[in-house]
Amino acid sequence: MNPPDAEARALARTFIEQTLAAEGNALMLEHATREEVVRGLVAARHPARADAAALPDGVAALPGAGASPGPAVTERMIAEAADLGALAALVASCSRCTLHESRKKPVFGEGAADARVVCVGEAPGAREDETGRPFVGRAGGLLDRLLLSIGLPRKSVYICNVLKSRPPRNRDPLPEEVAACSPYLLRQLALIEPEVIIAFGAFAARTLLETKSALGRLRGAVHRYSGYPVVVTYHPAALLRNPGWIRPTWEDLQLVRRMLDGAGEGEVRLG
Repeated sequence: MNPPDAEARALARTFIEQTLAAEGNALMLEHATREEVVRGLVAARHPARADAAALPDGVAALPGAGASPGPAVTERMIAEAADLGALAALVASCSRCTLHESRKKPVFGEGAADARVVCVGEAPGAREDETGRPFVGRAGGLLDRLLLSIGLPRKSVYICNVLKSRPPRNRDPLPEEVAACSPYLLRQLALIEPEVIIAFGAFAARTLLETKSALGRLRGAVHRYSGYPVVVTYHPAALLRNPGWIRPTWEDLQLVRRMLDGAGEGEVRLG
């Protein structure tokens, strides 16, 4: 056994022993990336050396490894972000709520910076947390087909979530998490200036519209969020479980299409 192997094994043993002894840390270990585990190994065995220089031989240093946390992200910093890139950088370093502690990757959003339509979901799921992209997997594929049905390729719209980090085990977002992330969504909308927002799913709709009404009562009408028109429909993941809702969702998207084609809000009707 060469010295680097011996060091790595000793680090691993110490880190895993300490991790499993701490309540709740086993789940975090299960979802940790290789680089995160390596940093944890170093911190467990050599607290004073928990930086890039202390990594075992053969392990490449990560960008920012060992760096001190940046300043807290304030609402003013968010409101003054000059473009989506600057805003995404703030999300990447954000600690405004505790979700940054358990996420793998922030899920800022993606799409056209001048999109006419912004699609908003609730929060990232497991696949989104892995990839850093919103609406991927089977639900994302179904969303793509639904958008194409009204002449909107995925690349022509902007897609994001209310929350930018995945809640553990996909639980419902907490009010303080929504409050921490909402300024990011508001700034995204201010920078994009969409003609209409599509709220996918009951949680996204209730959050944006600040209502407790059932999704069925919110469908078929044009609502407002911070001055932007909002159309509410089912979440693609719900459609996978309830295929009978695909037709109503398509009808909701026809409402969006008519708005984009120039119908005034007073003229828009569902069906």
